[in-house]
Parts: sequence; C-alpha cells; structure tokens
Amino acid sequence: MTITTVSVGTIEHVDPNLIVVEANVRTEAQLGREFVASIKANGVLTPILARRDGQGNIIVRAGQRRTLAAREAGLATIPVYVVAADETTVERIVQQMAENDHREAVTDADRVTAFQQLAFEGLTPAVIAKRLGSKPATVKAGIAVAENAVAASAILSHSLTLDQAAALIEFEGDDETVSVLIDIATTSPEQFAHAAQRARDDKRVATMKADATADLIARGFEVLDRERGSYENDYTSISYLTTADGETVTPEHIAASEGRAAYVYAYSTSDTATVRYYLKDPRAAGFRKSSGSGATTSGPMTDEQKDERKTLIANNKAWASAEVVRREWLAEFLSRKTLPKDAATAIAVGLTVHHSMVGKAIQNGNVLAHTLLGLKRADYWSRDKLSALVERSPTKAQHVTLAIVLAGIEDSTSKETWRYPNATSARYFEQLAAWGYGLSGVEQIVIDAVAEKAATKAAEAVAAKGTQE
Repeated sequence: MTITTVSVGTIEHVDPNLIVVEANVRTEAQLGREFVASIKANGVLTPILARRDGQGNIIVRAGQRRTLAAREAGLATIPVYVVAADETTVERIVQQMAENDHREAVTDADRVTAFQQLAFEGLTPAVIAKRLGSKPATVKAGIAVAENAVAASAILSHSLTLDQAAALIEFEGDDETVSVLIDIATTSPEQFAHAAQRARDDKRVATMKADATADLIARGFEVLDRERGSYENDYTSISYLTTADGETVTPEHIAASEGRAAYVYAYSTSDTATVRYYLKDPRAAGFRKSSGSGATTSGPMTDEQKDERKTLIANNKAWASAEVVRREWLAEFLSRKTLPKDAATAIAVGLTVHHSMVGKAIQNGNVLAHTLLGLKRADYWSRDKLSALVERSPTKAQHVTLAIVLAGIEDSTSKETWRYPNATSARYFEQLAAWGYGLSGVEQIVIDAVAEKAATKAAEAVAAKGTQE
C-alpha cells in the first residue's frame, strides 16, 4: 500500500526558538555532543517539516532533534518547510488505511508513513491511535522511526517490523551494530530480540567501563588491558599488600603512589563498573606483601582453560540478556486475551513436575508473577494483588494461575541453568518454544545437552543389552 499526500508548502528561515516542539511527538530527544557540534558547524542542511496552526505558530512535524540541536548550537535561523493542516487529508489517510487493512495486510512501513503524515496534519499520537485503532505507544514509535534516517530507510528497504526499526534508533551512530541487527532481522528474525538486548547490554557495559576508565585516568592511574594473576610480577594486586603498620591496602592508600594502576570490568547485571587496583612497584611505594600472599599460585592458564573461560563469560553474558527478553515475552504472552489450548496442561505440569520451584515462589509471595501480570508487589510482606485480580476479573483466573506457575519456574532459572542442564529445565524451555518464544543460543544449550545425554544413555542401554544377549 502506498499513501500519497500532496501538500504545497513554503521554505521559510525561522528562529529555532520560535518553533513549537510538541513533547508528545517524541518524549525524549537524544542530542549527542557530536550531533550538536555538526549542527553548529554546518547548520541545518535538511529543512525540518512543520505546519502552521490557526494562530500562526510553526509546529514541528519532523525534525525535532534538529530543531533542539539548533537551539543548543545558538543558530539564528534554520530552514523550515511549512505545510498547512488539512482535515480533508486526515480523513483520506484514515480511510485509505482502513480500506487497505480490510483488503490486504498493511505493512509496518505503510503504518509509519501514515503516522507521519497524520502528524504533519497536526494530530497528536493519542488522536492518531484512536482514529486508526492503534496504540499511542505504537504511534509514537512509528513517528520516531519516520524521523530517524537509518530506521526509516531500514523499515522500507529491508521490510523490518516497527519494533525492529525502532530498536535501531537506540544504536544511532554505531553503524556496525545497526548493520548486524538489520542482517539478523532479515535472516533470523526470531533472534532479533535477543541480538538487540545483547547489543543494549554491551552498550551499557561499554559506557560503564568508559566512565570508570576516564575517572581513573583523570586520577593518574594507568588502566590495564587485563587482570594480573598472583603468579605475575609486573603488577601486584593491592589485595596482596599491607601498609608498614600491617593494615590492608585500600585504593585510598595508593591514590598518590607512583606506578598505580587499575583494571576495569563490568557486567550487564551490575549498575556500576568494578575496579581492581594494582601497583607496579609496591616496595618503592612503601608497601609490602602480606604474609601468605601468593602462597597458592596456580600459574598461567593453558589455552584450553582460556577458551573455556571465554565461553563461560560469553554464555553468562548471553544468559543475562536472554533473561530480559524471555521475561518481556512472558509478560506479553500473559497479557493476551486468549491463552493456548494446552494452558491447563501446562499448569498441571507446573504443579507436579515443577512443584518445588512453584511452591518456593508461592511461599516468597509470587513477586515475579505480579511483575509478569503488570502488578506491583515489592516483596512477601506487601499486599498480594493476584487474588484481588481474580475477584475483580474471574475470566482472568487461568491467566493468574499460569502466571504463578511460569513465574515460579522462571524465578528458579539462573546462569547455572545452562551450565548444569537438567530435564526439568529443558521441558520448561521446550514448552516456551512450542508457544512461539524464540530461544536464544544459550537457552537452546539446555535442551540440546539434555537430549544428548538421553541419547547417550539410550545407546549405552542398547549396547549393554546386546552384550548380555
């Protein structure tokens, strides 16, 4: 479907401070320093799109970030393509969308175009959503995609979904990540959510590490590219050192020491980076090794051990990202009006096969079950809202029961689940996959490992039987 709107407008040069930027079009405009610097140096090269309301005010329809950046950069004027609002155009777009939805599936690229054009005509996301039978959040995401050059191009050129295109906006300026995500969206769309979450986690970790590194450098520390083992002599961890008075050395003790160094690492599950501190020459700095330090030295790791550690770290990171995606999927799954036909069977399995996990979660207040159903319960001691939900909406009884079961099983999972797979965990992930959840590689490990173990056991049983015969 193609929606065309003929709007005759004019190019005007307007003070960006006099242009109205409606907050409901994009609630948060991320203005990077490089973006503002580019606007300051080169000006706004592509005119923003705007309309003039009945009072003569110029209101941004596309180009919010450019307008805000121009203000911050102190530009006197910017080019604006001004079009008039027209209710006739609004009605025509709404009718075209309705007609095409009945005739054939409207693509997300079509929806984005329609959202943007209706926004040009002065409609807010809430009004657009009501007129088209959509959700305000979807409309806002669509307008954001239309305003972003990379996302707008990707949704059209690669037939991405709106959610996929919107995710690309988060990685604006990171061409490599955007390229990888587009490739995954077009070749393995079921893995896109996992890939996007891993990219978010990597970005967050990189930011934490960069902030901590910058702080250390500003304080005169050398930042190391790897940790040092107790068997290495070029740098010594302060955990092995004491002061002349026998006190354990702290980062404060070495704040002004020559040869002070640090190693920074961070995990997506943490809120801040972790720093390990070292000294190049502890004796020269006035410290000494504590008694027993370095007494148990295992020596450098073998290549095999290094590979195992890399795999462990990579899979732990992948598990943390997958957990975010999986729980978001569970929340969406439980929000559906109709549950799968085998929901009752799944509940029965949960109360029998997974009874210990579900029982433990119930004893602890079903906190995750509340979260998955969009209800807030801080802990065991706060008020239970599940019973109230059932009393208020009896038709939700099965949803609540299934939420309790799934949350109980889910709450028992951790990175140890992929490291030590068992049949119970495998059955849980097989059930989620059967309901349409796209397993990540690290979650698939659980199923594959259990299947391989069962196959090996069966083969051994066959071999043993043959020997007896």
